[in-house]
Amino acid sequence: MTSPHALPGLAPESSDRAGRTDHADGAAEEFNEHGTQRKLGGWALKTFTAICLAFSTYQLVVAAFHPLSSLATRSLHVGFLLALTFLLYPWSKHGKLNRIAPLDAVLALVSFTLGTYHWVFEADLIQRSGDPSTTDLVVGASLVVLLFEAARRILGLALPLVCASFLAYGFFGQYLPEVVAHRGYGFDQIVNQLALGTEGIFGIPTLVSATYIFLFILFGAFLEHAGMIHLFNSLALGLVGHAKGGPAKVAVISSGFMGTISGSGVANVLTVGQFTIPLMKRFGYSSVFAGAVEATSSMGGQIMPPVMGAVAFIMAETLNVPYAEIVKAAVIPALLYYFTAFWMVHLEAGRKGLFGLPKDQCPNPWRALKESWYLVLPLAVLVYMLFHGFTPMFSGMMGLALTAILILGAAVAARISHQAFRYVFWLACGLGAATFIEWGIVPVLGTIALLVAVVIGLKGGGKTLHTLKLSLADGARQALPVGVACAIVGVIIGVLTLTGAASSFAGFILHVGEQSLFLSLVLTMIVCLILGMGIPTIPNYIITSSIAAPALLKLGVPLIVSHMFVFYFGIMADLTPPVALAAFAAASIAKDSPMKIGFKATQIAIAGFVVPYMAVYDPLLMLQGDWTVLGVGYIVAKALLAICLWGAAAVGYLWQPLSWPARLLAALGAGFLVAAAPITDDIGFVLAAAFLAWQALRRRGQAAAATAG
Repeated sequence: MTSPHALPGLAPESSDRAGRTDHADGAAEEFNEHGTQRKLGGWALKTFTAICLAFSTYQLVVAAFHPLSSLATRSLHVGFLLALTFLLYPWSKHGKLNRIAPLDAVLALVSFTLGTYHWVFEADLIQRSGDPSTTDLVVGASLVVLLFEAARRILGLALPLVCASFLAYGFFGQYLPEVVAHRGYGFDQIVNQLALGTEGIFGIPTLVSATYIFLFILFGAFLEHAGMIHLFNSLALGLVGHAKGGPAKVAVISSGFMGTISGSGVANVLTVGQFTIPLMKRFGYSSVFAGAVEATSSMGGQIMPPVMGAVAFIMAETLNVPYAEIVKAAVIPALLYYFTAFWMVHLEAGRKGLFGLPKDQCPNPWRALKESWYLVLPLAVLVYMLFHGFTPMFSGMMGLALTAILILGAAVAARISHQAFRYVFWLACGLGAATFIEWGIVPVLGTIALLVAVVIGLKGGGKTLHTLKLSLADGARQALPVGVACAIVGVIIGVLTLTGAASSFAGFILHVGEQSLFLSLVLTMIVCLILGMGIPTIPNYIITSSIAAPALLKLGVPLIVSHMFVFYFGIMADLTPPVALAAFAAASIAKDSPMKIGFKATQIAIAGFVVPYMAVYDPLLMLQGDWTVLGVGYIVAKALLAICLWGAAAVGYLWQPLSWPARLLAALGAGFLVAAAPITDDIGFVLAAAFLAWQALRRRGQAAAATAG
């Protein structure tokens, strides 16, 4: 570690980081969230890495200079996604995984070639829009087929089957009962809708994947390789590691920190969980509870600003609102989600009498921050830009560029012996980065190029450049499942747009809502949870937001709140058995049943189920409407009290074990606090006061009895 007056070396170069990476690779071999991956080596690995670097470079050029039209940008993005998917994911897990099959190499080449079609023949496609040629139809149909196969390999069967059912509805829906039938559409109309315009697989989700999402995934990859996980773990361990149930609280806080940059729940489990799950088990937590805590905490990353899950970017584009508005709506629910997990962990630790780590074994959080403070700068700049009118694309590009400058600058500064020269060097780097305000991205890229040239000439500089190369390649690889999911759900969007089928389910929700808004919300929640049992959060959100969110809007639920309601329960679905991806990822580390971990995770997150309902009944919780600090403070205090009561009822413990009547009283109090009517608030507060007074008297009586004894 260098002097505190200079920026320290990068965490990937430390043995601690290397050890965690080895463990993470081991877990990845046991659990693959996105299908079986090949273990490439030799020329195959070099080829795959080169294409990953080309993909990342293409996306950076698009973000910095916008050289292509929107349709061409999307089609080339999908071409890269399909090519890399066929190279990395085999036809079957029973095949040879140490080499690329010739057929898959051909499919990758064909996929990328087809992805260039909309770029090369863009003018012709515009001229014959709505009247595709035979070649157009062959290319479009081939793209759809290849996309289904890529999705099967990387995402499993569930999502392709759901999309195939919508596709079948497009072809044969005219033969269904009148209430759900459509007028009928030809092959050319459906292929034109799905693959030749911007209403299908090249729709809004793919646009968002090709712009915002890829940049933010790359941003997270750069920070991770720069050592952000190590900083997060050190901060969490130093802040709460010594408290009651400290190891589990470390998992909650560290996963929350990681969620600010990753936006992926399962990725959080497989990175942070390598450290937190064994730590929890070592200090007395069961393997089931340890895995469940990490799964619950990691899934909250998708709603944790500033870098939320991919759905947040899709939501902003769909609703045509600034991304900062989505962040604003998500921030309080996200903090309440993590408070829920923290509170449940605290209660479980009290119930089992679990203690934290010895104080002398916990790192000093302020020293860790002092040594790695520079890693926080890109995140701070990103937040500032998002909330000051810059687009997510430009903000992500600048955050990424600043991270690269800091990584390269750290390598240079570590070799400058005189302190004054180090200050001058960092001032020069800062001025180079700040020139974007006046002249845009070009001088920033020039600063990076100059630093690269300097680092090349330094002894050991190759290791820093290798870190950048790995970050670019990993970013492209991590973007594959998200990008493929965004593309294939375009089939659903295209069919729904063409046939207008979304109105049928929306009408049913509206009919139910005439009787009870609460029942409509429960129905929407159930649909989200059921869909989430087999498909990822992105398609889950797109399907349910297409058919349910408009109905909730007509029932008086504000637009962003209705979409956030769907988003929230799409995330909760990843914790809900039988197909709980986060639980399966945690099980690979905890070495226990994924089903048991899933059920326990649902129990830990149960108090969090009340948050979206409270937001519907009182949108101030998402900072919607004419909110005031006093009004928001009241609803947040009410939510915190409700969560505390739910948690006590679920765990059966507060200051001492709770009887069933006490748990029932706590649950009733929380239930009344969820609704927004004044009378229900009054009842909830009375029940909460009665419950707390009862438990306080019990505690005092037990203390007096112990003293007398």
